[in-house]
Amino acid sequence: MTQTSRALFPLLLLLPILLTGCAADKEEGPARTAADLDAAARTWGVEPELVYVTEVSGYTVFQESVGEYEGQFAAAYRSEDRATRFGLFVDRRTLTAENCSKQPLGEVTAKRVSCERDGDAWYRKAGASHAYAIPRDGVVIELIADTEKVDRAVLRKAAEAVHRPDDAELAALLPATKGADT
Repeated sequence: MTQTSRALFPLLLLLPILLTGCAADKEEGPARTAADLDAAARTWGVEPELVYVTEVSGYTVFQESVGEYEGQFAAAYRSEDRATRFGLFVDRRTLTAENCSKQPLGEVTAKRVSCERDGDAWYRKAGASHAYAIPRDGVVIELIADTEKVDRAVLRKAAEAVHRPDDAELAALLPATKGADT
């Protein structure tokens, strides 16, 4: 062996370990570290506990919509043809049988809110808006849409799929960095 080959040999032995370490960064599941979620939440100006996502076939998150809205975490999901959309809003509050109909439904404040228990969630309706609200761990996650554009079944599926983001979902929420390979 030449002197250069002998110097490179120990590095080649480490290559499988290094490659395994890189793959571990790309594992699915909850966000890799609390620091990743904390940093993203700071970017949006919200508490990390408010960051949730959902999945519904035919809908994707509209990245430019993600952020803080009146102290809440907010994200819009739009259909692939961009004809329909629903909003996901998360804030610190409680939702009970006693107060459900007293809390406004999104921007609809002058209309009476009806509430119907549906599993672990509340189906809420006011005027031309309807929503599923899921109380969880001290927050309420609400999925809101226009009744004429998004049917109840779509909102229910979105409610059933609400969860904390994994690494890939968190990355999809963040704006792409210009010129940087992330």
